[in-house]
Amino acid sequence: MAMRSCDTQYNAVSYQKYRFSPPENLQKVIFSYLEEKKLAPMRLAVDVGCGSGQSTCILAARFEEVVGTDISEAQIQAAKETASFPNVSYRVCPAEELPFEDGSVDLVTAFTAAHWFDIPRFMKEVDRVLRPHGSVALSTYSPNFSMHYKDCSERLTEILTETQGVLLKYANEKVNRVIGDYKEVFDLLPFQDKRRVTQIIDKIPMSVAEVIGFLHSMSMYQTFLRSDPEAAKSLLQKTEERFLETMGVGSNETQLEIGIKNVCVLGCKGP
Repeated sequence: MAMRSCDTQYNAVSYQKYRFSPPENLQKVIFSYLEEKKLAPMRLAVDVGCGSGQSTCILAARFEEVVGTDISEAQIQAAKETASFPNVSYRVCPAEELPFEDGSVDLVTAFTAAHWFDIPRFMKEVDRVLRPHGSVALSTYSPNFSMHYKDCSERLTEILTETQGVLLKYANEKVNRVIGDYKEVFDLLPFQDKRRVTQIIDKIPMSVAEVIGFLHSMSMYQTFLRSDPEAAKSLLQKTEERFLETMGVGSNETQLEIGIKNVCVLGCKGP
């Protein structure tokens, strides 16, 4: 899950620790689509903008070979250090210049990454590397998260929304593609056989500390941090304090659930 702006070793470690793998219902949408399109053989999948590799590994059981690519050397290094599947490897390269032969790839994916790409150039690469009848799946989660804990879910969600409202002031303009539910990504996909699935809802268990770490890993927070370090740190500190007070607990290791909405653009290349 790539981040285009803050390419540091810290952020690679932060991604590895706080970013989650594509959740269950999103995976069901993608793999059901592959079954519908009867994608076979399932030899080579390429996960573009893979970040530290959480998304890449979910493909390992279904493909003979999986390659994760990212423009960040730090992210790829973090992915390599935690690699646990013999058929998964990683390469440093831009999304718009993939090191694969024409018509050699069965599936191209990008999880929470495609909005950072030069989309017209990336789509040309997708068309070039995919074999006839190969597929593409490009997904992201909406910034509209919800929080769930006993009887204070609504208040926790309000606090999170307020914090995100501050952070959105520091968002890169490319985040508008996320806010627009990847309609631009869908429109630019050069295949006739394509669809955009919205409202893919999942709940992910996290601790309060992990929620704060997740917010810290966001590109918009990193921009805020560079612009006004004290204000940025204070925002997350106060957000955590408000969470704990609302929940009536003293430990930031207390578990809750984060509700997320994913959108996924799917396409199948013609013959």
